[in-house]
Amino acid sequence: MVPASEKSGLAQVNLPIMGMSCASCVAKVEKALKNMAGVADARVNLVAGKATVEYFPEQVGVPQMAKTIQEIGYEVPEEEVLLTVRGMSCAACVAKVEKAVKALPGVTSVVVNLPAESARIRFYPGTVDKARIKKEINALGYEATEKLTGQEALDQEKEAREKEIRYQRRNMWIAWPLATLVMIGMFRDMWIFPYFVPEWLGNVYVLWALTTPVTFIPGWQFFVHSWNGLKRGTTDMNLLYATGIGAAYIIATINTLWPEAGFGGRGATFFESAALLTAFIVLGRYLEAITRGRTSEAIRKLMSLQARTARVIRDGQEMEIAADEVEVGDIVVVRPGESIPVDGEVIEGYSAVDESMLTGESIPVEKRPGAQVVGATINKTGSFKFRATRVGSETALAQIIKMVEEAQASKAPIQKLADFVAGHFIAGVHILALVVFLFWFFIGYDAFFRPDSRFILSPYSLAEVGVFGFALLLSVTTLVISCPCALGLATPSAVMAGTGKGAENGILFKGADAVEASSKLNAIVFDKTGTLTRGEPSVTDVIAAPGFEQREILRLAAMAEKPSEHPLGEAIVRGAREEGLAIEEVQDFAAIPGQGVRATYQGREILLGNRRLMQQRNIAIGDLAGQMEQLEEEGKTAMLMAVDGRAAGIIAVADTLKEHAKVAIERLHRMGIQVAMITGDNRRTAAAIARQVGIKTVLAEVLPQDKAEEVKKLQDRGLKVAMVGDGINDAPALAQADVGIAIGSGTDVAKETGDIILIKDDIRDVVGAIEIGRATMRKIKENLVWAFLYNTLGIPIAAGILYPITGLIVSPELAAFFMALSSVSVTMNTLTLKRFQPSLRQERD
Repeated sequence: MVPASEKSGLAQVNLPIMGMSCASCVAKVEKALKNMAGVADARVNLVAGKATVEYFPEQVGVPQMAKTIQEIGYEVPEEEVLLTVRGMSCAACVAKVEKAVKALPGVTSVVVNLPAESARIRFYPGTVDKARIKKEINALGYEATEKLTGQEALDQEKEAREKEIRYQRRNMWIAWPLATLVMIGMFRDMWIFPYFVPEWLGNVYVLWALTTPVTFIPGWQFFVHSWNGLKRGTTDMNLLYATGIGAAYIIATINTLWPEAGFGGRGATFFESAALLTAFIVLGRYLEAITRGRTSEAIRKLMSLQARTARVIRDGQEMEIAADEVEVGDIVVVRPGESIPVDGEVIEGYSAVDESMLTGESIPVEKRPGAQVVGATINKTGSFKFRATRVGSETALAQIIKMVEEAQASKAPIQKLADFVAGHFIAGVHILALVVFLFWFFIGYDAFFRPDSRFILSPYSLAEVGVFGFALLLSVTTLVISCPCALGLATPSAVMAGTGKGAENGILFKGADAVEASSKLNAIVFDKTGTLTRGEPSVTDVIAAPGFEQREILRLAAMAEKPSEHPLGEAIVRGAREEGLAIEEVQDFAAIPGQGVRATYQGREILLGNRRLMQQRNIAIGDLAGQMEQLEEEGKTAMLMAVDGRAAGIIAVADTLKEHAKVAIERLHRMGIQVAMITGDNRRTAAAIARQVGIKTVLAEVLPQDKAEEVKKLQDRGLKVAMVGDGINDAPALAQADVGIAIGSGTDVAKETGDIILIKDDIRDVVGAIEIGRATMRKIKENLVWAFLYNTLGIPIAAGILYPITGLIVSPELAAFFMALSSVSVTMNTLTLKRFQPSLRQERD
């Protein structure tokens, strides 16, 4: 944003516009923009495809301008950037980054993920750029860099994690020995300490000398981050730390150097509070750095599967190059025991390949010329050559990694409450701490003070610290015990662990919202062909009407279906070829959606389809009706054929159920989920298939375009519905469902439609997806309950609510210990998801 006139408050922005084709388009856009309240001037350049707008930011924003342009028929393209943001420590950090970036002109959405240390930002190019966004985040005291991919990202993430661990470990080596000495010095006159602790260690000047390096070396990070945030009008957990440590240190220093200043005197030198506060907080940071990285372990595991090198043939010579240098069309040589570097098609040789990383199946798959191979799978036996078809970011593994990363960087709807609380938490706690101080200073001390009372795990006699020291320590304890860190980690850490667990099992969640939605499902609709059944039907019966022969009917049907790409048509063509029949070309082929096909051969009209097709053409089927019903009762798909307006016969095709379909349906029923099957087949055939797997609700004879409407009818009954289909033909229904579950091919996962992609062709993974979703949501709720309960109980206790009854008060250093424990416990609870396995996976193992 470039200020046009500081006096007038005008700002200027350049908006990209797509779709303009002439001068009238320019005039139309200029007029629409100039008519907006708050826009001073607008100039549109047709050739550059940009609009330069001068406006008053307090009256109108860039998103409103973009919406106006879109409403008159043009497009304002958005750009997305995924950044790695280092240095965030709590939910308030997340809120701080989101608030700062959202304030930039042209930014439309910001999603910051704490455990993933990522920020996904969408913006209008020309209004703001990546450099400006990174600069804004860096100015807050964090480190923002554009997220890398592949092995480079893995190496960078590992290096950054190890750097943070080394930094906090160094801080601990400084903080803990010195803080321990300070604590021993403060307790020197108690218990058995006088017998072995020298008197000089209890001297306040020695304690001050020991505490100062703890405060300003390990603790310096908190002051720096707080100051960077305050300069921008934002706060985070570092401000709580800095306030607590700083208050304890400053008051202790004043009471040491100027004991008559009126702040409690020598009896209120809180050096051990400042030192132990710092030590405990650094311990928490160290443990977080170790445990937080484990939630993203799934990504690292996937990335580590990628081959580093590839052996290719160029100019007739075999050479070894980096795997990311392989180009489409290269001939790649793979020997036994090697990892396949990229996706491709085998052109020479024979082998067996371990594809368990992709499919979960441990049995190697045979590979011959024409077979597809996938990057990161392991060649087991022979050598072979293949032609690279997908490289770099286009490989199946790269698509899977990208999808998992995007899911882990997204936010679940349940996180909105935590985000709202975290966004107001820091300021609220500081206000509360001030109220606590004022209450105990002016009212509480006189009303409730008991001379014999003590702090828990503190050397002070409360009678020594005086009213100021008493109120200050309770105020500091209130600051320190409060912890938005647990709130910030509760949801995203569980989402990361859950989506990672899904990826391990060949289940890809496209976003955190899919994880949450899958946990709420109570109805599932399965497409029949290719989902419940193998999708590879074969001809089982050919019945000829009087005047026709079986071979002639099969031949004519195959010719009519040859141009079709329907699985049933392919089965008929395959059956005719197996019989050695000549399949010639037809004319005037037409597919009739939901009914069948029509074609002309040597002047004869061929119709092949269902009853509806025959009824519309007024073709009587006579005795064929009974035979057709019998075939359908057997679970076969029967198709009627007519030649020149006369019923010619029936061709029946059967599709076999997938191996574990019945087991999966039974488990879904036990989970309390209603199951339905939807198909374009007639009701008898559909009912026969449904009976075999135990499905009672059958939606038959549904046209492809009507499947979405059937899903909507179930939703109108208050059900949370998932649609399971092949991801292409069922796209409208998948989009309509609360959760679209697409059966992936294992390779083109990025092209699939749906909220959840099942890489393996195994219906049991539908059960696995729901179980992982439910397990993840359980962890999120457990984490949130712990985080809210911790703060709800901890803050009042720290503020002294129980003091009038018990005479005991939590010391600041003990509060720091509990604060560190809260966020670590949330992370450790999340990590228990690593042990979770879907029930049907356990059975097959």
